[in-house]
Amino acid sequence: MNCPTCQAPLAPGAKFCANCGAAVAAVTQIGSYSEPVPELSNPKAPIVAGDMTVKIEGELVPVVDIELGRQQTIYFEHHILLWKQPNVTLGFMGIQNAGKRLFAGLQIFISTAQGPGNIAFSREAPGQIVALRLAPGQQVDVREHQFLFATSNVAYDFYWQQGLANVLLSRTGLFIDRFTGQQGDGLLLLHGYGNVFEKTLGPGDVIDVEPGAWLWKDASVRMETVSVLQSQGAGGLLGALGAFVGGAALTLNRFHGPGRIGMQSMTYHPPAAEGAQQAGGTSNIGNVLGSLFGNQQ
Repeated sequence: MNCPTCQAPLAPGAKFCANCGAAVAAVTQIGSYSEPVPELSNPKAPIVAGDMTVKIEGELVPVVDIELGRQQTIYFEHHILLWKQPNVTLGFMGIQNAGKRLFAGLQIFISTAQGPGNIAFSREAPGQIVALRLAPGQQVDVREHQFLFATSNVAYDFYWQQGLANVLLSRTGLFIDRFTGQQGDGLLLLHGYGNVFEKTLGPGDVIDVEPGAWLWKDASVRMETVSVLQSQGAGGLLGALGAFVGGAALTLNRFHGPGRIGMQSMTYHPPAAEGAQQAGGTSNIGNVLGSLFGNQQ
């Protein structure tokens, strides 16, 4: 976990940041289980990477405000641009296996920006910003359409969901974005909808998460899809029936440690009639059909 003020890495169990002295959210321990830890606020201090400075501004709908130098370049999803100085040069980088993403209805180009100058991004939705520093070789997986930007020394790739159940039922999207640190410390910023929580899983630890609620995870964390009948403590068949009547998802995403997982409290669901079942996330099958027939999910 990183310090909410200066984004320096925190030692496990730390109560204060060793870098800036800021207080760290306490971990609630119940027996051997530790509850997910909330991000107390958006990063408060400017984040410096090379000759680039990043500030997080606003509270309800946060804005990532960047002052680019002449050396550090960044890449981002094109539709999140909020403003820029005219002298900031925009470009794009192609993505390998772009045909698969086109088939799934996803963008096949990633925009780039080079300074010097000011540029800003926003997801235009309430939430919190997560800033991750990636050491060389460190990998994290991110839900589709939730990364804001990354520095050019972070490699971008994506992979197809593994396993038929995950492809059809995970409601995470057909692809998961993967970011890998290269030379030097890389910087990756994400937008989490609502409030963001982080949970560190040890070897053998497991947590079940509503399909629309996971945001990012370490690449070492394995995900699978289970039904509420398979989730311990769900109450068997009556529990599954209760979930259906109550509008809960009938499937859950199960995450296996070791590693960290980030979760978001607000997940987007299209409007539904009162009492209708809430499926959670975005339909993987709908993504494919929508890209073929123009259906908006």
